[in-house]
Amino acid sequence: MKASKLLVLALIGLAITSFVVLDLGRYLSLDALRQSQASLASAYAENPWSLRAGFFAVYVAVASLSLPGAAILTLAGGGVFGLGWGLLLVSFASSVGATVSFLAARFVLRDAVQARFGSRLTEINQGIARDGALYLFSLRLIPVVPFFVINLLMGLTTLRTRTFYWVSQLGMLAGTAVYVNAGTRLAELQSLKDVASPEVLGALVLLGLFPLIAKALMNLVQKRKVYARWKAVRPQTFDRNLIVIGGGAGGLVSAYIAAAVKAKVTLVEAHKMGGDCLNYGCVPSKALIKSAKLAHQMQHADRYGLHSSPRTSDERQSLFSFKKVMQRIHEVIAAIEPHDSVERYTGLGVEVLQGYAKIINPWTVEIALNDGGTQTLTTRNIVIAAGARPFVPPLPGLDEVGYVTSDTLWDEFAKLDEVPKRLVVLGGGPIGCELAQSFARLGSAVTQVEMAPRIMAREDMEVSELAANSLRADGVDLLTSHKAMRCEMVDGEKVLVVEHAGVEKRIAFDQLLCAVGRTARLSGYGLEELGIPTHKTVQTNEYLQTIYPNIFAAGDVAGPYQFTHVAAHQAWYAAVNALFGDFKKFKADYSVIPWATFIDPEVARVGLNEQDAIEQGIAYEVTKYGIDDLDRAIADSEAHGFVKVLTVPGKDKILGVTIVGTHAGDLLAEYVLAMKHGLGLNKILGTIHTYPTLAEANKYAAGEWKRAHQPHKLLEWVRKFHDWKRS
Repeated sequence: MKASKLLVLALIGLAITSFVVLDLGRYLSLDALRQSQASLASAYAENPWSLRAGFFAVYVAVASLSLPGAAILTLAGGGVFGLGWGLLLVSFASSVGATVSFLAARFVLRDAVQARFGSRLTEINQGIARDGALYLFSLRLIPVVPFFVINLLMGLTTLRTRTFYWVSQLGMLAGTAVYVNAGTRLAELQSLKDVASPEVLGALVLLGLFPLIAKALMNLVQKRKVYARWKAVRPQTFDRNLIVIGGGAGGLVSAYIAAAVKAKVTLVEAHKMGGDCLNYGCVPSKALIKSAKLAHQMQHADRYGLHSSPRTSDERQSLFSFKKVMQRIHEVIAAIEPHDSVERYTGLGVEVLQGYAKIINPWTVEIALNDGGTQTLTTRNIVIAAGARPFVPPLPGLDEVGYVTSDTLWDEFAKLDEVPKRLVVLGGGPIGCELAQSFARLGSAVTQVEMAPRIMAREDMEVSELAANSLRADGVDLLTSHKAMRCEMVDGEKVLVVEHAGVEKRIAFDQLLCAVGRTARLSGYGLEELGIPTHKTVQTNEYLQTIYPNIFAAGDVAGPYQFTHVAAHQAWYAAVNALFGDFKKFKADYSVIPWATFIDPEVARVGLNEQDAIEQGIAYEVTKYGIDDLDRAIADSEAHGFVKVLTVPGKDKILGVTIVGTHAGDLLAEYVLAMKHGLGLNKILGTIHTYPTLAEANKYAAGEWKRAHQPHKLLEWVRKFHDWKRS
């Protein structure tokens, strides 16, 4: 703890100790107040401003230190100064004193508490940011809650100081008025119980509950308002408990959960079950990456003591059939399809309809079936899980030269006899990098164009540089800070024109792949007609509800992440809140979200990296372990990359982890588990890891942290002990 914080604690301790040792509490009793009332009244008559100032200072000190006696001082305010001046002095003094106490708790304790319990306090911090003033106002109105407890707890939150002050001033006014008014008839009081009768206390409690009740009523009014124009069409009964739009990860999990709890659920999918991940994204790209990596290992077999295969592009074409590579990808998709098939989900109790769904009103969905028919169903709840599609930039000439996206390349390239000789990849994000490296390893002359100064911009600079070096080592011509301007056909040849530092450059190509991001599917579902706000994604609250409490969104269409595992994660919240929200609703938890980019070496991350921590002003320590020192990595000729862990300064609490290396996505799981359940690096270090495995990298990274935090003074005494034992 810093010296300044220790000084504040020492001063507070000294003041409280003095209060107890000198028995100053004897002056803050009802009997003492009655005995001194006459002398105080006389002093007030002679020096009114001096007594007011002295009273104000004493009250601020008592409130600041949370000393017993504030109630007696409040009575004294009424008994000596009368209702008007007494209320004025006590109201401001109590608010100032409470704010001083609030600031002291914040200065001394908040950082430590937030660092220790930050992940568990996320929801509380969000609630304070949203409704902190309301909560504080309600607590101030209820006199049964000790004010010093409120000051302390609020000081540990992120509530603004000015908000704390004015809400305290206003919220304590009613209770202050009761006590000050009682002080004006001090002679009639026998004890503090006479100040506020049960009826008065009950009234104050009800007054304190009023803001919360008012908020609930406002929510009810808002709910009625949003449904008002649909009142006439609301069904008396419903065909379904839940209709899910979209058969990707979010939709499949939502439908599965509903069926598992015996709800009547219909899943509507217009195209292929399994969504983008199975048919166009995760599955086919990873199958391609595997083939490309094997081709790369064959070309570099000498690293393993074997004869290398030919390395030139033309020679590589003789080693494999690109058509068979693409055929294998479709076989992999076909092998996984049964997991997400209509038959499987029908067997689980889900009604699956193939067609296009449109929400007609908050309870009615019209389905244009693929077989030409139409079906209209009513439902209590709807989950929109429509996913996302590749974004195609408005590049002049793009349509004329033709292009593929991460969705269409699998069918288009399957028609080719050979790998594209010259491939341009637009985009330096994870998808662009994965595909650029894979096709380069299969023999394409790949040019990757990224407008930003570096690829994989969400990662730390050193990670971006390592990824760039890896792509270039595989033959990718990586052009960063290059902006695509237009496409042209020149003498029958396709050309991309890019601009860099004010100079245009022309790149000839055979195929162009757009991988500049994905955009949520928002059109065609009736969202605009219903007035559901959309801004790049469907706008939802923390429960994944739209403006209509019975219509939810999950997955890529809802954001904020475009990962299959996040879509499945959100789907649980959407389905459970839709089906059981009348009893209990759950806020979607994004506190520990992992992701990976499957270039070689892989890049995997969870939580903060350094650039995130710097941008958010979060203090951190870095521990780094080089995988080049790991036995298994050396044996596998994969000795490159690192594990980088960010922790709270001086603590083993994990803020975030970045792993670069082979199987980084798999290695990350241990840290995801640790962060989710509040386990630190000491726990990882104390866990047995099988030798020789790549997972030992996690243990060694924890060991690096431990070594950097050795108790050097204690170890020096231990050394002296051992020296003594030898003598």
